[in-house]
This record gives sequence, C-alpha cells and structure tokens, in this order.
Amino acid sequence: MAKEKNVTYQPQPSDVLERFMRYVQIDSQSDPDNEEVTPSTPAQHKMAAYLGDELRDLGLDDVRVDEHAYVTASLPASAGAEGLPALGLCSHIDTSFDAPASGVRPHVVHYEGGNLVHGVVDGREVVTTPAQVPDLAQFVGQDIVCSDGSTLLSADDKAGVAEIMALLARLTQHPELPHPTLKVAFVPDEEIGHGARLLDLERFGAKWCYTVDGEALGEFNYECFSAAEATVTVRGVMVHPGSAKDIMVNAITVASEFQQMVPAAERPEHTEGREGFYHPISISGTASEVRLGYILRDFDADSFANREATLRRIAAFLNERYGEGTVTVDVRQQYRNMAEKFDDCRFLIDHALEANREVGLEPKVVAVRGGTDGAELSFRGLPCPNVATGGYSCHSVREFVPVRSLELTVDLLQRLVAKFAVPQD
Repeated sequence: MAKEKNVTYQPQPSDVLERFMRYVQIDSQSDPDNEEVTPSTPAQHKMAAYLGDELRDLGLDDVRVDEHAYVTASLPASAGAEGLPALGLCSHIDTSFDAPASGVRPHVVHYEGGNLVHGVVDGREVVTTPAQVPDLAQFVGQDIVCSDGSTLLSADDKAGVAEIMALLARLTQHPELPHPTLKVAFVPDEEIGHGARLLDLERFGAKWCYTVDGEALGEFNYECFSAAEATVTVRGVMVHPGSAKDIMVNAITVASEFQQMVPAAERPEHTEGREGFYHPISISGTASEVRLGYILRDFDADSFANREATLRRIAAFLNERYGEGTVTVDVRQQYRNMAEKFDDCRFLIDHALEANREVGLEPKVVAVRGGTDGAELSFRGLPCPNVATGGYSCHSVREFVPVRSLELTVDLLQRLVAKFAVPQD
C-alpha cells in the first residue's frame, strides 16, 4: 500500500539523526534581555555539560566545559598528519528567541509532495508550502525532521552540533580516515550576538576554522554584513501646551521627522541580496525625550560607513532647525564583513567548494544577510568561513531539515577535513 502524504513515522536512525533528535529536546534558548551574563540562560549550561560528557565518551582529548558554557575538545590527527596545523570546527548551542523554543518535540515526516505538515496547533495545521520554500520539490520521497508546529525545531544550530559530533564519532571509529588535529568548539549565545567572543583562541589552538551554521545544503558563506547599532536620542523642550507657541519642541514630532528622513527604500522589507539597509528596531519615550534604535547593515565598507554618516547628517539638519543638541546619534560597532580576512587563505574557500562537489552538491556561494561566529573569529585572527547544515526556515515554528541533508553534511565534513591532512600551499 502506498504511503499517505506526510506520514509521521520512526525510521531506523542514522548516527547524526539520532544525535540531532536528542539534542533538540534539550532546552537551550538564549535571552537577549540578559546579554550581560554569559551564558544568558542557565539552560545552556545543561546543553554544554551534555556535550562535554559525549565528547569524553568518544575519547577526545582535553575536553573542557567552562563557566561560560563553552565546550572545547581535541581529536588527534590521523597517521602522517600529526605535524600539520590544527583545524577548528565550531557550532553554537543556543537557539533563537524569535519563536517558542522550550519543549521541542521533533518527529520525522515522510514527504511526498504538497504542503509539508509540521503539526496541528490549536486545531489548525502548521504547514510549509512549496510557494514558501521552493526547495521542497527536491525532497519529495525523503524523510524530513520537523517540530510539532508549536516550537521551532532548533536545527539552528543543533543540526551543526549533531553533524560535527557525528563526524567525530566516525573519525574515532575509523582512524584510517585522514584528518589533521581537529579542535572543536561549541559556543553559547550566538543568537544574541555574543557567540565566540570569549573563546580563548590561543588555548583553542586552531590555525583555521569552519563554522557549521548555514541553511540550505550546498550553500557556502565567506561574506557577511558589516553591522552597527545606532541609538538616536531626541530631547524636546516642554512648556504648558497652552502657551507653547514658538517655544515647545516636541520630541515625538522631531523623532517622527528623523525616521521619515531615513531612506525609505533602504529598509529590510525592500532589500535583498547584497543590498544593505537601515532597520528601526525600537522606540520609547515621551514628548520630552524619545529614543530610536536602529541597526545598520551593509556588505561594502564604504556604503556601510555612509549609513552612519547619513544618520549624522539627518541629526545635523534637525539640530539646525530645532537647536543644537536636540538630536544626538550614538553608534556601536557590532561586527564586520569577514570577507576582508581571506586574502591569504583562499584555500579555505576552495576546499569547501570542492568538498561540496565531491558529495554530489553544486555549491552556491551566498553572502550572509546577518552575522556568524565566523565573523567574530575571523576578525580575531582565526579565518573562519561557514558551511551549511541543511536546515530551512530558521527562527520559525516551520523550521525543518531533511534527514538526507544531515547525513550528507557529515560526509561533506569528512571530505573537507581530509583536505587539511596534507600541507597547505
């Protein structure tokens, strides 16, 4: 009898699937309102300790779980590669705060076309349509892991964690497979912009690294946004409204003018690809004082600098109209485009593209419209592009990952690390 469409069942799990299904059921959501503490949530300590135990069980060296929920370990090189530089692999253990992430209940769906049904929530089906994710057409006849539709799946980035762990298990079981010394890092709080910030790079000991934290299989990233956060403060002049003529400066009115002068066509909802943007993310205050929060993003360094300059020009214009000091702009740099850091190690890019092809994938270089741990690490001196995990619709209850994509990524990583078992030019 033919299977019905989207039938939930339990396949015989591969190692990476079995690990992934376990990991996503461990709560580890980060908290943007507690970013002054690392990790930002106690749950991440539990996830870190769990991975530390598994790494010890695999027999890795120098397994360490520190007070900030950073997990590091080392796998010795295969025979003949002992004297070569160590290669790092990195994924993050936290999950997004953009959707419910506690109590994840993963299940495997056999997808036979049409809508992918994640589950039923409050009597309504939660689905992903082929129009929303055209790549669904590639997965007809395959098994797909989803949540039940009430939470995100946590494939971002527990798919990456599971893929690295499955690779390590394979390499320990088959010591003849070539690889240099591998340095592994699982880090907290990537989703709130912290990520690898506290990773001790000297102790970590890798010369190069890859994050495993992408999306669609075959995508590869070595370029990301440069990013800054801007706070615009508008200070008004308050008097009784009955006698306000030619005296009052209403901060709400001035803040509205400021926002209207920010280029409307360069907001996130109107941009794509390599286009940058101004994104208003918060507003608070009264007629006396208003604060506007923006994030600024761009790939090109000159365009990125011009975005800050544009906000300052708007402030200067309004200060000339309403009085000096009415509007101030404070900018905090967040991260830079990591593409600036690969001129001397282009082989990191070439090896990843070749590894994709070797497992039957046509690689696609995608500029990340966001940030990665790789950006942080690259600017700290550890060049670190990003490999895809195979997941889709991250930060959403419609997040999913095909089982075959999990498995292919482990194969890809095996091919990739083998390329560093010989000296690099």
